[in-house]
Amino acid sequence: MPSLAFLDGLQDWFAWPWLLLALPLPLLARWLLPASRTTGAALKVPYGARLDAIAQVGGHALRGGGMSPLIALAWILLCIAAARPQQFGEAVQPPQVGRDLMLALDLSGSMSEPDMELGGRPVDRLTAAKAVLADFLDRRAGDRVGLLVFGRRAYALTPLTLDRDSVREQLDDSVVGLAGQETAIGDAIGLAVKRLRTQPAEQRVLIMLTDGVNTAGVLDPRKAAELARGEHVRVHAIAFGGEGSLSVFGFKLPLPGAGDEIDEATLRMVAKQTGGRFFRARDTAELAGIYAEIDRLEPIRRPGKAVRPKLERYAWPLSAALACALLAFAWPRRRA
Repeated sequence: MPSLAFLDGLQDWFAWPWLLLALPLPLLARWLLPASRTTGAALKVPYGARLDAIAQVGGHALRGGGMSPLIALAWILLCIAAARPQQFGEAVQPPQVGRDLMLALDLSGSMSEPDMELGGRPVDRLTAAKAVLADFLDRRAGDRVGLLVFGRRAYALTPLTLDRDSVREQLDDSVVGLAGQETAIGDAIGLAVKRLRTQPAEQRVLIMLTDGVNTAGVLDPRKAAELARGEHVRVHAIAFGGEGSLSVFGFKLPLPGAGDEIDEATLRMVAKQTGGRFFRARDTAELAGIYAEIDRLEPIRRPGKAVRPKLERYAWPLSAALACALLAFAWPRRRA
């Protein structure tokens, strides 16, 4: 309909086009308000003959006289300024660089094995993994990162977010056994798929670190890999753990209870089936190298939504209205 198209056109130029309805208010007031019946002066002052002459306007002067052209123009400009005229700038389509990464960290009991070194001192696997992950987060500016942990069950600690400081805080607060003592690799993959399925297909990436074998959970890793492949989630699997010994002054000392088997075959299968990569890290240096290699993945450039910035132009008619009003009040004095 033409009327609707006209309104849509006004909305393109004014933020509040309905305020333009105030334009005929002076005319309505002129014809609808009752005229004054008194013939005497409405206002008397002991000085100012000009004010006295204006005050003596009565009777039907409101109907017979006309509004000053400058005042009328000032009113029109004031209504236009109140409607907030806007000008659309050139369309801008900012690029968004980065990936949507889910980090899955194993918190099972075996992550407490002190078979790693960090800064020349022995540390447990979780401490070493935290240090490497924190450094990895520092380099992922522009990515949306989420963190989930898994043990007997899988839990999401942070959703996908650009706030890497929040992810780092949750990572620092994670402790062994927080999610149970066992290892639910399949459930961790399934939870990551659930969190990533709403993201663009090329952005769905899971980086999972574990040091054990799937011993818990309701979802088998093979079924989880099929689910991830169906949802286009690439899984980079990192098998992390020493050989059951710790290097002290160049000597390899066995650690009691260490050296638990890691199911490399299953992790390799998950990575291959989902289009990801499998990595094996036996010490902190190797783990840092793996995350550095993942960090070198080319970021995918996603075009952002095109935006046309609105430039406010109400100052122009407002300034013109003020100028017209000043001229209207100054004009009689110039004629005197």
